[in-house]
Amino acid sequence: MRKRQHKKLVHEGQYVAEVEIELIDTDEGWSPYLSLDDALKLDDVRDALRRGDLHKADRLARVFTLTPLALDTAGEQGTAPDRQQLGDF
Repeated sequence: MRKRQHKKLVHEGQYVAEVEIELIDTDEGWSPYLSLDDALKLDDVRDALRRGDLHKADRLARVFTLTPLALDTAGEQGTAPDRQQLGDF
């Protein structure tokens, strides 16, 4: 059995939380999997984001706000930085 750190993104509404969990790799079964505590942690973060309880979500994870990009009618980015500044995706 081997354990490794992983960051899971939880998206709810206009928020995304980056939750640190531990994945467990084994040679049998449905590997990798996570512990019950980490599964409950993901549920707690998702519930907190749904309720708008950002303080609780922030105690369990890094919380970010999603901001939509403004596009002009030609389909190009308006006020956002150009692709050269953002780099390749």
